[in-house]
Amino acid sequence: MYRFFFVWLLLAFSHHTFAQSTKSQKALPVFSVDRIPTSVDEFVYLYKKNHQNKPEDFTEKKIDEYLTLFINFKLKVTEARKLGLDTTAKFVKEFATYREDLKKPYRAEPDLLDKLSKEVYERLTKEIKASHILIGLNAQPTPSDTLLAFQKITEIKKRVIAGEGFEKLAQELSEDPSAKYNQGNLGYFTSMQMVYPFEDAAYKTKPGQLSDIVKTQFGYHLIKVIDQKPARGEVEVSHILLRTNSPTDVKVKNTAFEIVDQLKAGRGWDELCKEYSEDANTKNTGGRLRPFGVGALASVPEFESTAFGLQKVGDISDPFQSAIGWHIVRLEKKIPLPPYAELEASLKRKIARDERLQVSQKALSIKKRKEFNLQELEEVKKEFFKLADSTLTAGKWKNNLPVNIRSKSLFVVSKKTFSVGDFSKYVVKNQSVSSLAPSAYIDQLYQTYVDEAITKLEEEKLMIEKPEFRNLLTEYHEGILFFEIMEKQVWNKASEDTLGQQKYYQSHLEKYKAGGRVEARIFTAQEKNTIDEVRKKIQKGDTLQTDDLKKFKSVQPFRNYEKGESKIIDKVSWAGGLYEVEADKNYYLVEIARLIAPGVKTFAEARASIITDFQSELERQWLETLRKKYPVSINKKGKKAVLSALVKK
Repeated sequence: MYRFFFVWLLLAFSHHTFAQSTKSQKALPVFSVDRIPTSVDEFVYLYKKNHQNKPEDFTEKKIDEYLTLFINFKLKVTEARKLGLDTTAKFVKEFATYREDLKKPYRAEPDLLDKLSKEVYERLTKEIKASHILIGLNAQPTPSDTLLAFQKITEIKKRVIAGEGFEKLAQELSEDPSAKYNQGNLGYFTSMQMVYPFEDAAYKTKPGQLSDIVKTQFGYHLIKVIDQKPARGEVEVSHILLRTNSPTDVKVKNTAFEIVDQLKAGRGWDELCKEYSEDANTKNTGGRLRPFGVGALASVPEFESTAFGLQKVGDISDPFQSAIGWHIVRLEKKIPLPPYAELEASLKRKIARDERLQVSQKALSIKKRKEFNLQELEEVKKEFFKLADSTLTAGKWKNNLPVNIRSKSLFVVSKKTFSVGDFSKYVVKNQSVSSLAPSAYIDQLYQTYVDEAITKLEEEKLMIEKPEFRNLLTEYHEGILFFEIMEKQVWNKASEDTLGQQKYYQSHLEKYKAGGRVEARIFTAQEKNTIDEVRKKIQKGDTLQTDDLKKFKSVQPFRNYEKGESKIIDKVSWAGGLYEVEADKNYYLVEIARLIAPGVKTFAEARASIITDFQSELERQWLETLRKKYPVSINKKGKKAVLSALVKK
């Protein structure tokens, strides 16, 4: 965030030469650096943007000052480009992030992550009850396996539509093992509890109806939606668990009812939980469980339904049995679904790792390919793909293509042709070790290359149609470069070069002269008695311990103060001793150790100022070098046009 904010501040000194339009290049220049012009239009646009609501800045003097700063800025950015800082992996990644953020307001479709997070939240407000029939597929099915599974689920759907009972068919034919005893009933669930294609189909199917056939990573599904109702949020409960593997264990059942009787007689919940519960993780903490929502405990549906069935905080359930034993549950809290604003950040983090993002990105990619009229030359594509071998999956593929293949067109997007040679260069640059088969890996690289080509064309189109986007993009581009080069050439050098700091200090001692000073420390407290206690200890000569210091709101250790540097120090007499001050609803204790005669500050005392001054000196020297290295010229007609456009008449 700091870096983003800093780059934003630098926009006051940036302008666009990055991806300039032909019209901008022919515009009247106001100045040029290294023979690269900055137009009057660009200068006026940025000056107005960076001096909004400041009518006093529209004078010739202020514009001249800005022009100097602007030229200095351009000198630094020019040097950054010459050093290749705009080609580093770090820069490319950072700029790509900013570029994607800047494009969002100009896109026809909403930001994908934002859209999906709102969709998830909307679905979280509802619970779906559904049953399903599954015909499974393994992780890497053959085409014949896939066809056979699809034919099976299609036949089952026909039988359901013809009137056969869904539950009966689920029990007989579903390859979900649980269907044998639950007839395919999944109970209630909400968003992000099922794989995305399954969830999407369930939420798009009305209660009482049958979904289309759905393919997921597990195989083909047929979904029957039974009910939809408002979500109940989450519950937090405590429980006592008595484990048993036998559904007819009378002894355990009787113990459960005895515990309830003891609760009714007045024994404490925590005490009974510690004595009886067989959940080792919670028995010593009152049986408290983390909050959970509908569907989170699908493996023990009796527990979930009982927990959500309790109405008032403190209500205790009757004993009930599940597959793992007997339970008694106490309601601790009902937690409604928080507002979207509270969940937005966490939802986006989850979605970024969720299948729905990849599915949606693929759908968006297909849509863009149609919009930009992608035309693939399938025969050339097949010919090139045959050249992929094990060297590609080892990340060692060489670009040794015959000339007749290299020059062939591979695909066309918006009338722009991309050749085999273009793609082969991309493959060499982006290949890495892969576990995929060579044919699958070359296709993966190809699909990414096509998407990147379309994204680039989309951006070029945007830059032509939306000048404000072009301007913003350039400001960020040059702002990041400015940050990189300043950090490299000035800031790091100034802060790390202690010998340089010492030399600068010795050469400019007159800058660091000070009047009379005091060496003092300041204690700040909200209560006066805290000040009184410590004052007495100091007067006795006692050493202050860590516990003493913890009582204070803040403690500023001994350091030197000048007049006007601290309003608290200025309120006390400048003589050794202890002083109490009340100000700003706080109480202060000031301990003055000694007076310091006027004179030059020590290096340590003045170091913060020395670093700032040394930094300015390094920057001045560097700019002198850059002005010799890159010629700067100001166009008189251009400057006159700028003044005419900006100076108030």
